[in-house]
Amino acid sequence: MWGPRTDTAAPVMPLIDPFQRAITYLRISVTDRCDLRCVYCMAEEMNFLPKRDLLTLEELDRLCGVFIARGVRKLRITGGEPLVRRDIMHLFRRLSRHLDSGALQELTLTTNGTQLGRFAGELADLGVRRVNVSLDTLDPDKFRAITRRGDLKVVLDGIAAARDAGIKVKINAVALKGVNEHEIADMIAWAHGLGMEMTLIEVMPLGEVEGDRTDQFLPLSVARQRLEERWTLTPLPDRTGGPARYVRVEETGGRLGFITPLTHNFCESCNRVRLTCTGKLYMCLGQEDAADLRAALRASSDDALVTQAVIDAIARKPKGHDFVIARQRPAAVPRHMSVTGG
Repeated sequence: MWGPRTDTAAPVMPLIDPFQRAITYLRISVTDRCDLRCVYCMAEEMNFLPKRDLLTLEELDRLCGVFIARGVRKLRITGGEPLVRRDIMHLFRRLSRHLDSGALQELTLTTNGTQLGRFAGELADLGVRRVNVSLDTLDPDKFRAITRRGDLKVVLDGIAAARDAGIKVKINAVALKGVNEHEIADMIAWAHGLGMEMTLIEVMPLGEVEGDRTDQFLPLSVARQRLEERWTLTPLPDRTGGPARYVRVEETGGRLGFITPLTHNFCESCNRVRLTCTGKLYMCLGQEDAADLRAALRASSDDALVTQAVIDAIARKPKGHDFVIARQRPAAVPRHMSVTGG
């Protein structure tokens, strides 16, 4: 049952890590399942978690409330593919109350776009103003090869539905050596031409996949140098609460982000933690240390135990990650990207 929860009027005590960084951003992976199998993200034959191991939507809502009570102001729903979880809109409806109260500044999600056509209107009605869509190519055959099963038209239609609903769309593209590296400029021109921002991301060594990630890895310093042969890139001071560093492409007028965990990490200003669908809290994407919030959550209907578990976990947040990409060391950590949602 979705029972009412009483919001406390007590002063917010922010979550501060050992390096005096305030934790204001929570990413919640609501499922490890996905309807695609992107080559850099998953193995083709995945063993997904049994549904009985997942937190209920009510438990996810309760945990989000604990974080909001301790100063988290941005929630991002991720997966796997979040919109394939059954009844996921119930969670969005519950979380939207924090937007209405002003306790939460932003509720957003990262999606592969396959389900946006179904849900864009309702997401907009519930206060979702921005979404990130993961899209690595505009070539239908290449898209199917990268995703192993996807239909590009379905994703493009989903993006159009989101834009028609008034949701701002940002395109996230993983730069893949020998795959989409010579398409990047055209994708930027396409995105900016539709008024969408775009962010380029380096391949991250998470989880074992077929092949060697060193064959996929394209340093964004190389991609940027190629773009500067075509366009004028003006650095911007913008910060959006995430790891990207931004430039303005003068010829298109659009904003372009670079996420470079391997060639230039973004740890010094990290303000985020990641919650999995089983209740594990990862304080760093590139570290294996995690706190089990499910046990504390289920031990008591009162939030005191789980709140203390969160506080204790934040006290262990490391200064930075240990990402390295090299042959003979294809994965920095064994879990797949779909477990913690990137």
